Amino acid sequence: MNARGPHTPRRPIRELPDELISQIAAGEVVERPASVVRELVDNALDAGAREVTVKLIAGGIRAVLVEDDGHGLPAAELPLALRRHATSKIESLGDLENVATMGFRGEALAAISSVAEVSIASRCADDTQARRLDARSGEITPAARGVGTSVEVRELFFSTPARRKFLKTEATELAHCVEAVRRHALTRPDVSFAVWHEGKLVQQWRQVTDQGNADARLTDVLGAEFIADSRSVSLDLGVLRITGRAGTPASARSRSDLQYVYVNGRFVRDKLIAHGVRSAYEDVLHGGRQPAYVLFIDIAPDRVDVNVHPTKIEVRFRESREVHQAVRRAVEAALAEAIATPSASATGVDIGMAQSTFGQAVRHADFRGNTPTGAQVALSLHQATVLHAREPDAPWGANVLRHEDAPLAPSPAAAEHDPGTWPLGKAIAQIAGIYVLAENAQGLVIVDMHAAHERVVYERLKASLAASRIDAQPLLIPATFAATAAEIATAEAHADTLHTLGLEVSPLSPTVLAIRSQPSALAGGDAVELARGVLAELAEHEASSVVQRAQHEILSTMACHGAVRANRALSLEEMNALLRDMERTERADQCNHGRPTWRQITRRELDALFWRGR
Repeated sequence: MNARGPHTPRRPIRELPDELISQIAAGEVVERPASVVRELVDNALDAGAREVTVKLIAGGIRAVLVEDDGHGLPAAELPLALRRHATSKIESLGDLENVATMGFRGEALAAISSVAEVSIASRCADDTQARRLDARSGEITPAARGVGTSVEVRELFFSTPARRKFLKTEATELAHCVEAVRRHALTRPDVSFAVWHEGKLVQQWRQVTDQGNADARLTDVLGAEFIADSRSVSLDLGVLRITGRAGTPASARSRSDLQYVYVNGRFVRDKLIAHGVRSAYEDVLHGGRQPAYVLFIDIAPDRVDVNVHPTKIEVRFRESREVHQAVRRAVEAALAEAIATPSASATGVDIGMAQSTFGQAVRHADFRGNTPTGAQVALSLHQATVLHAREPDAPWGANVLRHEDAPLAPSPAAAEHDPGTWPLGKAIAQIAGIYVLAENAQGLVIVDMHAAHERVVYERLKASLAASRIDAQPLLIPATFAATAAEIATAEAHADTLHTLGLEVSPLSPTVLAIRSQPSALAGGDAVELARGVLAELAEHEASSVVQRAQHEILSTMACHGAVRANRALSLEEMNALLRDMERTERADQCNHGRPTWRQITRRELDALFWRGR
């Protein structure tokens, strides 16, 4: 019989010793040397430091020393600094609800000192000399240092060897420590940071003296390539302000290692914000690629709870839905920013990906062929009329939709501008029935005509059908599936929302849901998988955002069916009309599946191919 069987004697309730309490608390606060670095740098910044130096030995396992030039600690307060729940940053519940400092819990130093050897040397401006406190002995002795504080942590987890076995290699722990400092450096350009390892400088970020240059520290920390491949984010709602940079879809990565979110200067990991960002990219990101971004969210302190977890890396918003919507709106606006210059290059020939001019919403949505596709049937007659009634069809679109060999009139847009000013240039040829070649001021532009037209059609459909209900197709035999109590409750609570999406989902029994209709455009798809996915979204997120995402997914399918196909020969006038429509279309750089729609090859790159100028 195991030790916890029915015959195990009952143990009396007793208070735990203070040392064990501190070690338990340390398990929440101190995970690895990087945790120590984070907490000590937090304290340095709260002390008003303008220079912070981190010195490490053995990746921080053997020693972590953090030095700052802040206001320092009086000798009388040094012992208090190591006491549990002792802090200078809050005094009341009101202070806790309006925290403006990085630290506030008053437990980091106590937790660290319970699992490592700690000493603190500090000097205030009016002190004649510094004082050093040894945490283990409690002895205070004179020390040599200027105004500020030095905290030294040696032999992490020496008293809990089982915890020490979980640490990784020195190189891995060093990388985590550098990343901890990098996170602080991104949000505090007014502070200089330096990281030393085994006596060698491994990373340094100098103080940004030009406060008007908002991207200076981002460039120093993340590199000029990130700045070139990202767009500025700015949204000010009074009580909520969002700034930063969002990477272009073309610069997305396979890993989520370049995603930084700060709330009131504090680095956080928040699923709500991450979902808001991801939803802004859903129309333009390919597959499982991860966007790169740095977002700074400033919000009234009383609207966010930072006292959620001992590591202070999680937060809770009072109005989470509003924050989610604001994040999505801010990033979406950044991705639709007007730009017409090549961005960072990607291949040996240095072919750059550039963004086209952002203008009005898509003007021309067209479906080719005489036989209606399933996607086209999903549009009611009234809706189809709306699509084509707003403006005259572009010549290339009219030709695709109606008369394969009809003569074309010049595009109205083509007569309004000098070809040298067109971001996507003037069409010169078509290759393999797939690609359109154009010449612009920078050089050669290559356009995937199906991908480009797909985006044009998709954006037009989004603009026209945003407020409309998606047509549904009844199922001859209802699809049923075993549902959880949460799924059944969601289906009943959001019946109207599901109906808007073309889904009729109702309980068949206390444990089974029946799907009686699904969107016409997705006929033949997995109705159960679709319903389960929508129910999960509705349970976690606002109904209107779920409706919008589902509508966009269906419209994306419709646009793919409706876009001009490969091997369709286009005249020069048709090609030019397509280019002009792209220039007026939001997110024209990617198709609905995240693939690029065009590429720029500059004159310099063309010259390099043929060794001109050598």
